[in-house]
Amino acid sequence: MIPPSGPERILASANDVSEVIPTLPGVVAPHPPGTAGVPARTFLVPRCLALFVMMWLVGALGDHAQAEGFDGRFEAFKTNASPGDLYRFLYAMPKAGDLHHHAGGSWRMEDLYTVATNRLRNGGNRFYTRVRAGTCPEDDGKWRRFTTLAKFTFKGLSACQQAEYAPLDELTPAQRMEFIDSLRLDRPGEGRTEFFEEIWPRLGALGRSVEVFLEMTVETMKRYGAEGVRYLEPQTIPMGFLLADGSSVDPEDFHRRLAERLKQADAQATGVVSRWQVVVLRFTPVAEKHVEMAYDFVSRHRDLWVGINMAGREDDDKGHPRRFLDVYRRMRLKHSGVGLAIHAGEVDEANPHMRDTLLLGATRLGHGNNVLTDDDLVLHLRSKIAFVEINLVSNLLLEYVPDYSKHHFAEMLRTGIPCGLSTDDSGMWDSNMTDEYMTAVKEFNLTWPELVACGRSSLEWSFAEPSLKKQMIETYERDLRRFEEQFSNDEWKVRLGSVKPVSYGFARRRWNLSW
Repeated sequence: MIPPSGPERILASANDVSEVIPTLPGVVAPHPPGTAGVPARTFLVPRCLALFVMMWLVGALGDHAQAEGFDGRFEAFKTNASPGDLYRFLYAMPKAGDLHHHAGGSWRMEDLYTVATNRLRNGGNRFYTRVRAGTCPEDDGKWRRFTTLAKFTFKGLSACQQAEYAPLDELTPAQRMEFIDSLRLDRPGEGRTEFFEEIWPRLGALGRSVEVFLEMTVETMKRYGAEGVRYLEPQTIPMGFLLADGSSVDPEDFHRRLAERLKQADAQATGVVSRWQVVVLRFTPVAEKHVEMAYDFVSRHRDLWVGINMAGREDDDKGHPRRFLDVYRRMRLKHSGVGLAIHAGEVDEANPHMRDTLLLGATRLGHGNNVLTDDDLVLHLRSKIAFVEINLVSNLLLEYVPDYSKHHFAEMLRTGIPCGLSTDDSGMWDSNMTDEYMTAVKEFNLTWPELVACGRSSLEWSFAEPSLKKQMIETYERDLRRFEEQFSNDEWKVRLGSVKPVSYGFARRRWNLSW
């Protein structure tokens, strides 16, 4: 326990207000002019006022002393803790929000297999995945193992093509593990080509099934809630979803289904609140039209939808930011209060994309890997005009940085550029939010105030409505105080030992941690 200090010790030993007040910095003893030497008790109103001031200062300085004490405790703990104990601590820590979160990419792939093979949860569908290359006349020559089809599509294949597939629920244990691993980066050198060009297409019908999507949304909320995340802003495209019979789910129906699923008891029990972003694929020929549709959709469904994002490989010049300057300006003539967060700087070369993205009106930038190549941009961002969503695990696995010594996060954080930690596609990294915090502490020696600031900023810069944002910030501060109290007394080792973290492949490979 941090021992009483400062004003608390003063209060305990003082016999009279006049003895206490002069010991507090900047407070003068309560003697009206011309009454020097007269006992303070003679002046009842000043005495009461002084007592009020004293008690306020005791509370304020006491909170400050507790915060300073916990900062020091964390530094000592961080220096001496084993990787396992540090991970337990960070897993239990309140983490506030995840602002850069791709819905499908954040699915835990073991959970996906469970949902996809359970017809009570997948809408009665059955999925088939490609397990062998063939030489059928109808084949297009492109071979991607574990491409997955829904039953209605599979039935339309020729008998020769059907022989190249196996029912997902009949895979052997070895095939099942290979299928799950094919949907995440778990081998050295797989990098961004495997991620963009293989894993996302491999999801196939699983990513378009509305029933699978809704069930996996709640499964993801459960995982994030268990490690102290309380707010998500998932990105998805609310069009293109299908039912088990192959019929389309229009965006209005998708919104209705999503809202209803999030109201169910298991979703509510996670303690996680979500607000959603419509994502636009920036390199498609019809991307401008999709921006217009996104603005219209968000504006009509503000109970859940709060912003627009643009994603897609930035090294594909068809999606360069200035292409969209006109459409965003036109949309702001018609729509107000739609948040704009855009992937920018997810590259390993210098280019003007981040600066141009600010011109589009974005107040949040995803990744920002090349921010330090533009001095003027750094100065602009230090004026706090935008928030940068930092994705440490993603940037390493997609090889946008060779190692963390080349990462921009610490420089941004410590020069006052608003930024915070997020996960991007945690399911495809086989990771979680605790891995982001662990990486930040291990690689950049983050202090306790810096960790707390990352969490608080994720709420302050969210697109959530003001009332929800206020409530979440208050809850975060309350949870932090409780957490600090739990780990400030002599029983903290017992409490730490009772934490049962859940970690995945990234933590096992990076820190040799498994539970």
